[in-house]
Amino acid sequence: MAEIVLEETSKQVQDMFNKGFSAFERGNLDYAIDMFLYCVESEPSFLQARKFLRAAVLQKFKKKNGGAFGRVISGAAGYVKAMALFKSGKTDLALIDAERLLKNDPLNLKYMRLFSEISRIMGIPEAGILTMEMARDQAPDDIKILKLLGDLYGEIGMTTDARICLERLCDLSPRDPAALKALKDAMAVDSMSKDKWVETAEKGESFRNILKDSDEAAMLERENKSVMTGSDSSVLIDEAIAKIENDPQNINYHRALTRLYVRDQNFDDAISTLQNAIKLSPGDPELDRAMSVIRLQVLDQEIEEISKTGDAEALAAKQTERAQFQFDDLQDRVKRYPNDLDLRYAWGEILFHNDNVDEAIQQFQLSQKSPKHRVLSLYHLGLCFKTKKQYDMAKSQLEQADEQVSQMNDDKKNICYELGSVLDLMDDKAGALECYKRVYQVDISFRDISQKIEQAYEGAS
Repeated sequence: MAEIVLEETSKQVQDMFNKGFSAFERGNLDYAIDMFLYCVESEPSFLQARKFLRAAVLQKFKKKNGGAFGRVISGAAGYVKAMALFKSGKTDLALIDAERLLKNDPLNLKYMRLFSEISRIMGIPEAGILTMEMARDQAPDDIKILKLLGDLYGEIGMTTDARICLERLCDLSPRDPAALKALKDAMAVDSMSKDKWVETAEKGESFRNILKDSDEAAMLERENKSVMTGSDSSVLIDEAIAKIENDPQNINYHRALTRLYVRDQNFDDAISTLQNAIKLSPGDPELDRAMSVIRLQVLDQEIEEISKTGDAEALAAKQTERAQFQFDDLQDRVKRYPNDLDLRYAWGEILFHNDNVDEAIQQFQLSQKSPKHRVLSLYHLGLCFKTKKQYDMAKSQLEQADEQVSQMNDDKKNICYELGSVLDLMDDKAGALECYKRVYQVDISFRDISQKIEQAYEGAS
């Protein structure tokens, strides 16, 4: 089911879209949502309307606070219904129900995955990608999200995005053979795309035949092994080196060789290979990030070895060296890549933990512009203002963070706890107790929440 544009829809859908767009611009979100919802229910492949629907729903959701319990109850029933329709093959009805679930709870990861699976089966993977990219912003290290998003990217030919997504998946699950296989396939397809091998594939040749020779196919099979022997690793490294010798300008070959060296914990050769890649592509933030990760792995390995000796003084010195390297490295990369909001957030965390509160505030004020880091940036801003005893501003930041997290996950617990703490410091005992109770009701063992609740009730008696 190919994506359609406004001009390809019916006159009625066009009228509804235009009305929805006008309402969206005026801030009349309820009416805009109704109009856009009509559009996507009438034309499931009308992706432009779905994008505006998501934007309107998110704006409304973030402005509205309260009624969360009611949404959970109704959402649970709606989810069961949508899942039943999906399993029975009524995908068109299931997609409508899944969209309505997201209308009420647009950041619910379970609903997002269901919607994306249905849209994939219906042949509109672009709608699934739109939703899964939002889900990844909420949970960047969620394995299910990364796997589904990688598959969706692959289906519409976004081969580089698929590879990057699956590389992250393999970083999180290095022993998952299915993830490793998916990555190797994505790397091969990405390479095929770049080398214009897709034309060959369209002529009907098999995947294995498209590869340059059977040795390369065997290499992929070896790389897919969940347990690799020393000989397997040595062969893969030799083949990766040969590829670089044949095509020394190909950065992907250097990346692949680096990963093999890291897998073998051969960090010296990994660093040397990566340095060559950086010479070929200076100013590549991903290569610089990879170098930083490897150097931290080297220090972690050294710390582990020293800890076995029982030399407390040497251990403390090496841990200090690691902390100093991380500080200096982040500071340097922020200067080189000032628009990288991931780095801004990480730098803010380092500054905050080193008591550089004012500088940390500057970083978090920048990193909150990233959807991926917005919630935790607001949370840390709250902590910074709390440290400076500027409790009214701390309260404001934490309340904003609280509004943007729908589920009582670990982030939400920390936000509620700190908001309660700030309200306590502002002598708002009732408000503090309400915050503490929200955490206590779902996790009695969280930090010292039990003690907080007991003290609050003792003080009230």
